[in-house]
Amino acid sequence: MLNILLIGVGLSMDAFAVSVTNGLTIPHYKCRHAAITAAYFGFFQGLMPLLGWLLGSTVSHIISAWGPYVSFFLLAFIGVKMVIESLRDDDGRPEATLRHSRLAVMAIATSLDALAVGVSFAFMPDVSLVPACLLIAAVTFAICFAGGLLGSRVPGISTKAAGVLGGVVLCGIGIKLLLEGIGVI
Repeated sequence: MLNILLIGVGLSMDAFAVSVTNGLTIPHYKCRHAAITAAYFGFFQGLMPLLGWLLGSTVSHIISAWGPYVSFFLLAFIGVKMVIESLRDDDGRPEATLRHSRLAVMAIATSLDALAVGVSFAFMPDVSLVPACLLIAAVTFAICFAGGLLGSRVPGISTKAAGVLGGVVLCGIGIKLLLEGIGVI
């Protein structure tokens, strides 16, 4: 479960960055706004690994020997992509309104990485899918709730650092899974 917790933290960093940005830029951002935002992000971060697992489990019997490599590639790819996007993002400020349609789009966009993680879950026989999805959702909710409140109270927080940290965590987990899969650790 520690791996899943760390995956949840890593995956939630994009959503955290968006939550902080929402808190920074939306006037009169309150606790209820943070809760609504966190609920959207948590829901989609928890749903996407399930959808990814369904996709991955349909082909896992064909390439199960490649599981550690697939997991490493997917997590490393996502991690590197997160780092690059975080460093490249110059003006990621959202509109100054909090609409459900906008929250849904942001939640889906930031949870696409979790879809790929779900595909990698299909190649990890020791992952309990539903508890993993619930843990990822809960971690994301907590981190995004805190991020929104933090952004609304402390201006000037670097959202780039959150994205970079999330990417590094995912790369590290990918390396660990690869090393475990090939029998090094």
